[in-house]
Amino acid sequence: MSPTYCESANRTTGPSAGRGHPLSSWNVSDVVRLVDIRDSPLSVEEAVAAVSTPAAGGQTVFIGTVRDHDSGKPVARLDYSAHPGALDELHRVCERVAEAHHVLALAAVHRVGDLKVGDLAVVVAVSTAHRGDAFGACRALIDELKAQVPIWKHQQFTDGTEEWVGTP
Repeated sequence: MSPTYCESANRTTGPSAGRGHPLSSWNVSDVVRLVDIRDSPLSVEEAVAAVSTPAAGGQTVFIGTVRDHDSGKPVARLDYSAHPGALDELHRVCERVAEAHHVLALAAVHRVGDLKVGDLAVVVAVSTAHRGDAFGACRALIDELKAQVPIWKHQQFTDGTEEWVGTP
C-alpha cells in the first residue's frame, strides 16, 4: 500500500485563520499531509518529514508500540484489522483535529496485520507554531483516532488465550 494524502475540498478559512496563524490562507488539504492505514512497517521519520515546515515552532510525535502485556497477561502478538471505511474516517478525524487546533501540518499512519511485541502500531505527528498547541493537537489526534476510527486489535496471549479489543 502506498501512503494516501487528504483530498479534501479546499478551505480558505478555518478556526486558526486570522488568529495569529502563520498561514494567511489556511487550507485543510495543505495541513493534513499524510494519512494511511498500511500492512507494512511504519516510519517515524516519514511522519516527521511530512509535518516539517519552517513556520513550526513545535512538532510533537506519538508512537504507539505493541507492548508485552495487557491486563496483567503476557502478550505474544496481535493482529490489527480495519473496516473498509477506516481510511475515510481517519481522514475526517485528521481534518477535525487540524481545524480545532492551531495545526500547521499533520500526519497519521496506522498499521494493520500481524504485529509482534515492539512493532510500531501507530504514528501521529503534528506541527504548530507553539509547543503547547503541538502537545494538545497530538493528544487530540491520537485520542480521536482511537475513539473514532474502526480499527480492531486481536490480542494473542502467551497462554494461548486471545481477546478482541475495540470491536463494536
